[in-house]
Amino acid sequence: MIVTIVVVAVVAVPWSRGHRGRALRCARRSRTSPGGRGATAGRRSGGHGDRDGGRAVRFDSGKAVAADGAAIAYQSAGNSDGRPLVLLAGQANNHRWWDSSRGDFEDAGYRTITLDWRGLGDSDKPDGLYSTRGFAADVIAVLDEVGIAKAHVYGTSMGGRVAQWVAADFPGRVDSLVLGCTSPGGPHAVERDKSVRRTLAQADRATAERFLLELMYTPAWLATHQGPYYVLGDPDMTAAARRQHLTASAKHDAWDVLPSIAARTLVVHGTDDVFNPAANAPLLADRVPGARQVLIEGARHAYFDEFRGLAGAAVLEFLGSG
Repeated sequence: MIVTIVVVAVVAVPWSRGHRGRALRCARRSRTSPGGRGATAGRRSGGHGDRDGGRAVRFDSGKAVAADGAAIAYQSAGNSDGRPLVLLAGQANNHRWWDSSRGDFEDAGYRTITLDWRGLGDSDKPDGLYSTRGFAADVIAVLDEVGIAKAHVYGTSMGGRVAQWVAADFPGRVDSLVLGCTSPGGPHAVERDKSVRRTLAQADRATAERFLLELMYTPAWLATHQGPYYVLGDPDMTAAARRQHLTASAKHDAWDVLPSIAARTLVVHGTDDVFNPAANAPLLADRVPGARQVLIEGARHAYFDEFRGLAGAAVLEFLGSG
């Protein structure tokens, strides 16, 4: 039986960028940083500073070596003694996908770990086929590099597809699992409408990008938030790498292994998501044993940003209940 919670935005107003709501306490001060490109990106990501009580919050970056020798860039932020939480970004996006919300988890006592997928950011960009299952192995390489035996794993969009494989292939490494705005893939998944695919694939890139923004956010949000946006893809990514990511995401199919996932699982989705249709949420929640489901009323694909207060509170409650 699926346990479903519908979070209604009328009851709790979504946070605007740079504002913390009632669900989480936050104090902003300065972030300590070792310097370098990764550290600079972290400082840009919203100024998540030292937390209450003067506890220093570190932002470290480095590279792990994957099984095939590829270097995978990672970023670690928060108290080094905090509970580890891996945050996995969407297709063709780097770690800045989590800029607006990662600090909320750090404020709650978690150590966040992000990475740049192979093919983008500061990670290597090898030729060859990419897959969501292969990306999962890259996640484990990062955990090995930073000395984390077990972590909570929260993946959104393609990151949620990757998270399914992390939990299925490496069950001993996953404390609990959060699958956001994602899909089981394969013939059992609910695909986006053909008209959505056609509009995104059109030659006029400005029109396609605006359409993508409207898939991510509600009109009300876009009217009052002028960006910058970090959910539209890595601007420095090559066309070849974009195709590799698209293929990896499109060929994802974890349906057969979902029943084997032993980690406590939460499925989160916006009710108005047509980019990755919301009908995929109950498919996942019914397929993973004991999974719970949270639907955020009125949210589109980037629920974790626009409805950050509601989504973050729901995820934190789940992570803390295990």
